[in-house]
Amino acid sequence: MTDPVDLLRSYSPGIRPPVLEPSDVSYVVEDTAIGRMLLARNASGALVASTFVPDAVAEEHVLTRLSARVSPRVLRQPGRLDDVRAELDAYLAGHSHGFSVRTDLALASDFQRAVLPRLAASVGYGERATYGQLAALVERPSAARAVGAALGANPLCVVIPCHRVVASSGALTGYAGGLAAKRFLLDLEAGAQPRG
Repeated sequence: MTDPVDLLRSYSPGIRPPVLEPSDVSYVVEDTAIGRMLLARNASGALVASTFVPDAVAEEHVLTRLSARVSPRVLRQPGRLDDVRAELDAYLAGHSHGFSVRTDLALASDFQRAVLPRLAASVGYGERATYGQLAALVERPSAARAVGAALGANPLCVVIPCHRVVASSGALTGYAGGLAAKRFLLDLEAGAQPRG
């Protein structure tokens, strides 16, 4: 089969294919052990999205938010996310306990910007907290439901570990990737053989 670039050159000597500048937001959609996820990073390399997109409608919704909140220059560029994909794969395989990638809460609300960093700093690998405990940590002790809503819309799932937050009874409640994904992550962190 003839290379399209060589074919173009044979008809138009001296013409080269365009070289695209890197986008302001690069993304990839990845099938993982816990579901289909969209990973995106901004021009500085910070991760702005690690979110579940079970279908094309959910994917389009995230891309629209990225376009509105970060930049309209959003391109599917898997190679720019190779390191993030490798870290996520290692985490889900139980080979690592955290992420080194920088994050940016560009898609988060003001309240999420208070909750998510506190969660990441306070609830470590293999630990659990309740919505009420997390509400107390952000000095809003009566805001357990608001904390739950903030975690339910976490734009950086797994990387910022909202799966570690459970009901006061210990029951698993709401997770953007579904309860099976939440159970997988908690079992993984507890050292149990994850169900997959």
